[in-house]
Amino acid sequence: MDETQRTLKRETVFDGRLLKLDVLDVEIEPGTIVKREVVRHAGAVAVLARLPDGRFVFVRQFRIAVAQPLLEIMAGTLEPGEAPEACARRELQEETGYRAERLVKLGEVYNAPGYCSEKLHLFFAELAPDPGAQNCDEGEDVEVVTLTVSEIEALLARGELNDAKSLAAWALFRAQEEK
Repeated sequence: MDETQRTLKRETVFDGRLLKLDVLDVEIEPGTIVKREVVRHAGAVAVLARLPDGRFVFVRQFRIAVAQPLLEIMAGTLEPGEAPEACARRELQEETGYRAERLVKLGEVYNAPGYCSEKLHLFFAELAPDPGAQNCDEGEDVEVVTLTVSEIEALLARGELNDAKSLAAWALFRAQEEK
């Protein structure tokens, strides 16, 4: 496998608030040039959060890209210069009203590296017992949902928890629990 592909040309065809889209001419081997479309994203965080009573906090929100509501862990985009831990604490409070008493990095994942640069920083949070007020971004309609481990496992068994960041965080959390 050749790990030295070379970008010969880059054209930004869209530059929006959240992402930009580049079209690249890439030399994948001498004499072979292909087009690649790459979504550029600043990166994000996602937080698997647990209450003192052992229940986990998820959110349900409508996702226009898939035209349905999804059950997910909390997540949000990094602001310019923002540390992932600070973003995780901010997003947790904004979306749920809960505050993290302890925050542990679970790992990092790329959602779709075939076409997107977004890196997700995954965290586990132990929460304070009582939530404050939600402070969602404009246009966000977020329902807070609490689930036990057995309820989460049942959702997984039925294929009803299918958000990639939530699955990755749950797998990393369970693997660390088994150590």
